[in-house]
Amino acid sequence: MNAQNVSVGRRVGTRERLVAATIELLQEGGYAAAGVNEITGRIDVAAGTLYRHFPSKAELFVEVFRDVCDREYQAMRLAGETAGSAGDRVDAVVEVFAERALQNPRLAWALLAEPVDPLVDAERLEFRRRYRDLIAGHLQSGIDSGELPAQDAKLVAAALVGAIGDGLVGPLAPSESTPTHRAVVIAELQRFCRRAIGT
Repeated sequence: MNAQNVSVGRRVGTRERLVAATIELLQEGGYAAAGVNEITGRIDVAAGTLYRHFPSKAELFVEVFRDVCDREYQAMRLAGETAGSAGDRVDAVVEVFAERALQNPRLAWALLAEPVDPLVDAERLEFRRRYRDLIAGHLQSGIDSGELPAQDAKLVAAALVGAIGDGLVGPLAPSESTPTHRAVVIAELQRFCRRAIGT
């Protein structure tokens, strides 16, 4: 996922600097690399400072997850709004999601698949629901216009979100020794989704 490099300079508030430092550490080594000492050491504050801004490290991870995933969601939403047919809109959403994940595989792996605290896992489920609803809206408009066959838009969209996430796990895995070319991964996911929705 394409987290922007947020400056961790002194002019940014401490809370924002903690979030930015955590994102950087997740990009470098996942949750295992983002210990309290590593996070606070990166911005040169005491470990207790983290707990003045967040009740726990898990709460910090939740905020990081929301911050990064909301950017991903907005990019997917905008991509879907600019495409033509319902099938094209689903293609655009899949392309943006997969492309951004594959550009930053270590962070995407942490957000999509790495074992996490239950608080973060609950947030992961919430964003999957948001992604589902986004795709379901495109499917429903295609069903209403007659472009797509009758189907349960929410159920199919939930299945697509799960399949896309699971499909990306292999290419994003830190242990992946022979990475598949991004364009191939994206095209395969788009073909899968097209077949699933009946276009």
